[in-house]
Amino acid sequence: MNYRSVASMNRDILSWLERLPRGLELIVGIPRSGLFIANLLALYLDLPLTDVDGLITGRVIESGPVRGRAGQLDGLFSTNRKVLVVDDSLSSGSSMRKVRERIAAAELPHKILYSAVYIVPGRETEVDYYCDVLPHPRILEWNFRNNSWLQHACMDIDGVLCRDPTEHENDDGPRYRRFIQKVPPKIIPSVAIGWLVTCRLEKYRTLTEHWLEKHGIKYRELVMMDYPDMEARRAAGSYGTFKGTVYKATNAELFIESSLRQAFEIAHISGRDVLCMETMEMVRSGAVISRLPTTPSASGGLAHDSVRRLLRFARRLVKK
Repeated sequence: MNYRSVASMNRDILSWLERLPRGLELIVGIPRSGLFIANLLALYLDLPLTDVDGLITGRVIESGPVRGRAGQLDGLFSTNRKVLVVDDSLSSGSSMRKVRERIAAAELPHKILYSAVYIVPGRETEVDYYCDVLPHPRILEWNFRNNSWLQHACMDIDGVLCRDPTEHENDDGPRYRRFIQKVPPKIIPSVAIGWLVTCRLEKYRTLTEHWLEKHGIKYRELVMMDYPDMEARRAAGSYGTFKGTVYKATNAELFIESSLRQAFEIAHISGRDVLCMETMEMVRSGAVISRLPTTPSASGGLAHDSVRRLLRFARRLVKK
C-alpha cells in the first residue's frame, strides 16, 4: 500500500518548490483537497490564493499583506497573470479535465498552468507540473476516511472511530457500558468498512452495534473478543496478536489501528501493512521483526501454538 501522511506530503511540497516555474502570481486550489495544497504553496511562495470559482469571478481569498502589495490585489485579475492551478492528486484525470473545461469556457486572459502533487503512472502528460508518481493502491492521510479502500480494510474501534475509554470508564461494568453508549465518534467514514476488529468483548456486541447504527457507521463484519470478562481477556495475551490473526484470516489489504505498539504486532503476525493512527505512519511488516521484543513475556504475546489456535479461531469468525 502506497501511503503519504500530511508530514511526508509537506516534505514533498518543499522539495517541489524549486521545480515549479518562476514568476507565478496566483495559486488556485481545486476544491476540496487541492485547496489544502494550494494554501501551503501560497504560504511558501508568498502569493495570493483563490479557488476555481474565485479565478473565474476575479476573487481572491482574503489574507494579510502579500509581499508588501497590500491594496494591489484588487487589480490582480485586470491583466494577464501567470497562474498555477493545483490538486492534491490525479488518478483518472476526470476532475482535472472538468476544471480545464470550466476555465477554458471562461476565456480568461491569464497563462494557466495545471499541476498535481501526486499522479498515477501514465498521467504525466495531463498536467504541466507534478511532484511525484504514486501508483495505486494508495492511501492519503487527509482523505483516507472517504477512500473506497476501506471496503477492503480492517479497522479498530476504540482510538480510531472513537476515543479510548479512560481508566475510570474501563470498569467492565456500568461505566464501560455508558462509555460505549455515549462516546462521540471521532470519524464517520463515508464508505462501508470491510471488518471492524476490536478487543471489546462479545457481551458488548449489541451495545456496540447500536452505537455504530446510531452514528451511521457502515461495515461488513464486526469481530470481537470472546471472553467472559476483562480479566480473562487480559490473561489471554496480546490484543495485537488477536487483531493480527483476524487480519491474516481475511483478504483485507490494510489494517487501521490506534496503538503504535499493537500496529507493530499486527503487522508482524499478519505480514501486511498497518496504518497507525497514533503516529499517522504506515507500519510495514518487514520492518517490525527487529523492533519487536523477542520473548513472549516482554511483548505480552502468545506462544506459537496459541497463535496458531487463535488464527484458526479468527478464520472461523470471518467465515460466519
